[in-house]
Amino acid sequence: MSARSTRASSAVERLKRRTGQSDWSMTITGAGLFQLSEHPDAAPLHAPLELDEFVAYVDKLGPQAEKRVSKHDRAFERQLRKTQD
Repeated sequence: MSARSTRASSAVERLKRRTGQSDWSMTITGAGLFQLSEHPDAAPLHAPLELDEFVAYVDKLGPQAEKRVSKHDRAFERQLRKTQD
């Protein structure tokens, strides 16, 4: 598997984890473009996309993972709010 397809398949794996649906399927066209379907036998959800467009498309689907916030980030946000008041 090439680095390109590994990056694309990693995006699909993240989507599977976020949605809890394991049927998502990625295909690669003869021209090296990527498509996503809800399951292997379904029609693609979009026109073929370049790698970066495909990864961005897949990453926007489904519930988004909450960003982890450190205690330092929270303290900084509190300090910013204090200075704005």
